[in-house]
Amino acid sequence: MRPNLHPTGWASIGEAGMATVLLFVAISDYHVAVTEATNSGATTVSPRRGRGDKSSPTIYDIAKLAGVNPSTVSRALSKPGRVSAKTQKIIEDAAEQLNYRVNPFARALPTGRTQTFGLIVADITNPTFFDIIRGAESTGSSRDYTLVLAESAESAETEVTASRRMLSTVDGLILASPRMDDEQIRALAADKPVVVINRDVDGVPCVVPDVTKGIGQAVRSLAANGHKQIAYVAGPAQSWMSARRWEGVQSAAEWSKLGAVRVESTKPTVDGGRYVARDILESGATAVITYNDLLAIGLMQELQAAGVHVPDQISIVGFDDIFGADFTTPPLTTVRSPLGECGSRAATLLLDMLHGNEGPSGAIQVDTELVVRGSSGRLLA
Repeated sequence: MRPNLHPTGWASIGEAGMATVLLFVAISDYHVAVTEATNSGATTVSPRRGRGDKSSPTIYDIAKLAGVNPSTVSRALSKPGRVSAKTQKIIEDAAEQLNYRVNPFARALPTGRTQTFGLIVADITNPTFFDIIRGAESTGSSRDYTLVLAESAESAETEVTASRRMLSTVDGLILASPRMDDEQIRALAADKPVVVINRDVDGVPCVVPDVTKGIGQAVRSLAANGHKQIAYVAGPAQSWMSARRWEGVQSAAEWSKLGAVRVESTKPTVDGGRYVARDILESGATAVITYNDLLAIGLMQELQAAGVHVPDQISIVGFDDIFGADFTTPPLTTVRSPLGECGSRAATLLLDMLHGNEGPSGAIQVDTELVVRGSSGRLLA
């Protein structure tokens, strides 16, 4: 029979769209963790062993093997240096022999800290978020924090639910491309430290790629290759970053004396790119900049299937430079966002805030840049 799970264990499962959960604790074991932490002041306790299960020892098992009191074990494991070096070594050896592991939820009982932080992304299947996740996880791991991951599935409602549930468990939260409104984000930040990626929210620390440089380079490159009309394929209506990229395209096109038209997409995926191919052809544009690389890849595939030559008849530029952007035929020209750096800097901000440092007064911006490959070039048709 599966054990009942304590509500804080799964962070944000169910309708919250949990993609990966790194920590949980069974409710039958949770009460033992409470008892041990309360009685001994332990900040490192493990669940009670079940019948015939020797994989989950407690501090009492360690105390028995080491020949010391449970309170001594608690002090040694929670705050090394409070016992003699000899006793510390005996206890650590006993813990290792018993395969003892720290229970972060029990540790949070007396300290209020779990040494975990949350990251919620808009779509776990979108490669755009891979480097953000890796950057945040690597930074957290280097500072002895564990990352807990969830997705919103592009839903603001799901995102709010996931955030509230996760904040009841983790020490702080990173929102990557959030879909909820600014007031909801500020309400979360009033509860615990929150950092936002890919969006500027007044009053909340943010890490935002500055699209000005990358889009300017892309538009000037297209103008130099003979294009007069550019189409921008937009992302989700609730995406703050999609709106900023469209503004960047408009501004750069005006400067280069090009026409610019916006084309709506149904979803920011490869299929979404395929669906807009007919609209792109009808727009009269000979060059396209898309909200992300997935849209660009789908658009290129559909146009090629219809006999349109890329880049001779139409140039296509994606955004983000995701893994696999250069696997297409021709390889995809794209505006690179430093996604790994965004994840790392957001995690650094969050963990600094957890340790008493104030967040920045404004958004931290990181540069974007054009990566020219084979999907864009001189207009020959």
